[in-house]
Amino acid sequence: MGIASYLSQSSAITIIVITALSIYFIATFSIFIYRYKIVNKRLEMEHASLASLYTSSEKEPSRDSILYNYINRSEGNLDKILKAAINDTIRVSTKGLTQLSIIASTSPFIGLFGTVVGILEAFGRLGNVKSASLNIVAPAISEALIATAVGIFVAIFAYAFNLLLKRKVYELNSTLESAAEIIVSRNGK
Repeated sequence: MGIASYLSQSSAITIIVITALSIYFIATFSIFIYRYKIVNKRLEMEHASLASLYTSSEKEPSRDSILYNYINRSEGNLDKILKAAINDTIRVSTKGLTQLSIIASTSPFIGLFGTVVGILEAFGRLGNVKSASLNIVAPAISEALIATAVGIFVAIFAYAFNLLLKRKVYELNSTLESAAEIIVSRNGK
């Protein structure tokens, strides 16, 4: 059975569920690709800056580092400025993770809702038939289960992408903290 055939036989609720899950699927990939590129690029720059700090006796990170911008734009306690820079960077870097968590946790329920409605409709149709055999019941139930499968499919990607981004942000946080410790220790503050 093709997608067009399935959708043509489906109720409005099932079509709404499949559409919502399709939107979730597109949003999941959009958020992941966009955020991954940004966080990965920032991580590469901060890794290079940290490597530079390790191999030299500089008191400041490289100009590409986020920490460099904060140090040169702010006056006051260097340690607090660096902590604020790290917190701000992590806050910005974790944008989109909440949406991925919501998609990962709600898409199976949306799919299950579609399945329940589909099974209710199938039993409603079967009530009008005098004898219901497995040949009649099985296709109706399998069609209803497609919504759950789609919901789980979307949730798998959202959950995996959420974890991948969290790991990248964790690496970024660790790199920034290491660089901040070196900067503070070299500046004697």
